[in-house]
Amino acid sequence: MHRATRSYRSDLARVRGLGSAKEGAREWWMTRLTSAALVPLTVWFVVSIVGLVGADHAAVVAWLGSPVAAGIMILFIVVTFHHTQSGLKVVIEDYVHVEWLKIGAIVLVTFASIVLALAAIIAVLVIAFGD
Repeated sequence: MHRATRSYRSDLARVRGLGSAKEGAREWWMTRLTSAALVPLTVWFVVSIVGLVGADHAAVVAWLGSPVAAGIMILFIVVTFHHTQSGLKVVIEDYVHVEWLKIGAIVLVTFASIVLALAAIIAVLVIAFGD
């Protein structure tokens, strides 16, 4: 080995700072935060829907028409789609090894998540505020 290219650094010192572009920690925290937020939101959703079993259409519309229910439902939608998109992105990054396919799949999942979340939010707003 030529002296100019020889390194006296340890293996650990050579690999420190390499790897992720510092995005992994943020994504990891966002996944944990959305997971934690989904616990009470899902409990609220399930309890609310169980409470509406047997109710007619007008009662369901009246329930979702309340500002609190509509607001929490929109929050539930946003957190659910963000969590889903983030999780699918990690799975794609880990298991799709063809770069163009990986990028295409991530773009498709992100686009679909945004479109579906917006459609759900608009549906809640239409119900809450009427036609």
